[in-house]
Amino acid sequence: MGKIKNIHSPFISITLFFKRTIDVLVGVFLFLLILPILIFIAIAIKLDSSGPVFFRQQRVGFKGKPFSIYKFRTMVVNAVNIGAGLNIVDNDPRITAAGKVLRDWSLDELPQIINIVKGEMSFIGPRPTLQYQVDNYTEHQRKRLNMKPGVTGWAQINGRNNIPWEERIELDVWYVDNWSLWLDMKIVLKTPAVVFNKANIYSNTGVSYDFKGKESDKNKLH
Repeated sequence: MGKIKNIHSPFISITLFFKRTIDVLVGVFLFLLILPILIFIAIAIKLDSSGPVFFRQQRVGFKGKPFSIYKFRTMVVNAVNIGAGLNIVDNDPRITAAGKVLRDWSLDELPQIINIVKGEMSFIGPRPTLQYQVDNYTEHQRKRLNMKPGVTGWAQINGRNNIPWEERIELDVWYVDNWSLWLDMKIVLKTPAVVFNKANIYSNTGVSYDFKGKESDKNKLH
């Protein structure tokens, strides 16, 4: 894998600043551009089922700092206490009609533009995970926390949920070790094909199994 880049070096600091500048400018522009779509989705969610428009959950961000991630709600309220619990499967009955469309097209992730503008996320980076997952990381796997989490990333365009968590994390670590603006651009260009093909939303088994880690024997999903 090689050694992780020194993020404090002048060149890396400048390019990371440029990455952040792009995130802010594009984030604000996109938010204003798609605001009517966001409003339409919010209305559809409220008409489709009772409950809040947004789903908020604490995730682990850059250098292990926790933050609240924003998504459009795609499941019934208190879904964790119904049916499969923390597991989410293909054609899960807890997913609302509006939620299915949002998940199929990854539109439930759009509110994360707020996280990006706030500086908690980037457009490109490892997907943000839960604290109990991070608690079970090896020291090597914790390298994925050395970049801000993203809406899409190297693991998403190279298998997404159809590859084991250990492999996804290894791809994330590779991304951190080899990060460049050119690599981000490559991910940006390849992401639409993954979204429009609805590729690997779930694994081949129809279930997106969560990361067990070095100690956990739980089979949880988020």
